[in-house]
Amino acid sequence: MQSIKKVEPAYQQAYEIIREMIIMGSLTAGQKLTEESLAATLKVSRTPIRESLRRLEQDGLVVDKRVIKPTDKTLRDIYSMRILIEGYGAFQAASGLPEEKMAVLLECIEKAKTGSKEEAMQCNTVFHDTIMEASGNPYMLGTYEKMRSIILLFRHDVVFYNRPHLQEEHENIYQAIVKRYSETAERLMKEHLQHDLDFCLSCMFNRDRVHMDENKIEH
Repeated sequence: MQSIKKVEPAYQQAYEIIREMIIMGSLTAGQKLTEESLAATLKVSRTPIRESLRRLEQDGLVVDKRVIKPTDKTLRDIYSMRILIEGYGAFQAASGLPEEKMAVLLECIEKAKTGSKEEAMQCNTVFHDTIMEASGNPYMLGTYEKMRSIILLFRHDVVFYNRPHLQEEHENIYQAIVKRYSETAERLMKEHLQHDLDFCLSCMFNRDRVHMDENKIEH
């Protein structure tokens, strides 16, 4: 458990720590959050906790003082926007991503092949972040960041790093960007994200079916 240090404002640190706890699953989907318990855990007053919860609500990670529990509609809505925004990001990346950023993409692909689950997920995040930075549009990047937080939360609830053809699709997007094929990079990114969505929805359906079967057995 991280603790508050005096280097940065307490509310900023509290926000980052609680956000990480939500995304990593320490605070579970649907769990009620109270200022008192979080303040005691992080050893701060309730004021920075109150501000951090307000920011987490703006991020969409907290609703009515509870950790958001993504539904299939949530994911469909988010991915519809991601497909538009990241498709544009891939187009822009193929048009002018610097060589040093190309190297970052390749490193992410190679590390994800042999790394742990956490390393693979981190590489996936950096891969998409690097491409989106090429958009150069702060409004798009703000929207992307908000959506990514909710998706990261969901990914810790499914075995996302095992998605078939994930790294192969990343390699194809990378090759299109390296060759400066803007329209191809855009198309491949959109297809990649649609496959992400289909896999997430499938995992959600299977998880819910298992829970229903377990409940039937208990009764």
